[in-house]
Amino acid sequence: MPFIRPLPALVLALGLVAVPALAQTATPPAAPFTDAQRAGIEAIVKDYLIKHPEVLQEALAEAEKQQAETQRLAQAAALKESREALLNGPHDVVAGNPSGDVTLVEFFDYNCGYCRKALADVQTLIKSDPKLRVVIKDFPVLGPESLEASQVAIAVRQQLKGDKLWEFHQKLLETKGRVNGARAIQVAKDLGADTTKLQKDMASPEVKAALSENRGLGDRLGLSGTPAFIIGDEVIPGAVGVEPIRKTIADVRQCGHASC
Repeated sequence: MPFIRPLPALVLALGLVAVPALAQTATPPAAPFTDAQRAGIEAIVKDYLIKHPEVLQEALAEAEKQQAETQRLAQAAALKESREALLNGPHDVVAGNPSGDVTLVEFFDYNCGYCRKALADVQTLIKSDPKLRVVIKDFPVLGPESLEASQVAIAVRQQLKGDKLWEFHQKLLETKGRVNGARAIQVAKDLGADTTKLQKDMASPEVKAALSENRGLGDRLGLSGTPAFIIGDEVIPGAVGVEPIRKTIADVRQCGHASC
């Protein structure tokens, strides 16, 4: 998908360009500009940008830098405010060491191809790091089928526990093709779940509350897709592979932050 520059950044950049251009002209009158004056100013700005295109590039870069810093600060505040919900949500799957010294949180969608790829990374991290705690959060963003699958996955947590629940998650995420409610129910049945109770629990207030909480967390953190990993004070978007996550975990252990 082509990159589309965010409108606020573009507006800010044009403002940064317009100021030096206008500074080289007369001081703006106290009264509102007439149509003729406005047209003249626009012509000056256009001429300035044509003669100095590097200024626009510099302004856009600065605007993007400012916007990224604003987003970083907002995300850091959201991480701090949402820490308890991120680490100890009552409806989450917990894998690895439940008492681990570092927690890796993953927001995922059962129909996300990159989440399926990242599953192998999470499995590797759990096997190689006995002190790692992993929290899995349903974040169905890829349509109704994903929502159905997550409803089943959250409801089944009333029946499957511990390793069985982690097995359910892995089997469902390893499914070839689209995952929907029917597929999720079949996997749960294969692992011993009561499907009649499961279908009833899918419509429960608890399931709706869990999904609503996860959506709210994702919105506050500015998540735009899956997978998204959270370690300490950092959000890592995408299936980045084992080593970047492993390094961040090591940094959190060393200094308490995602980057020492």
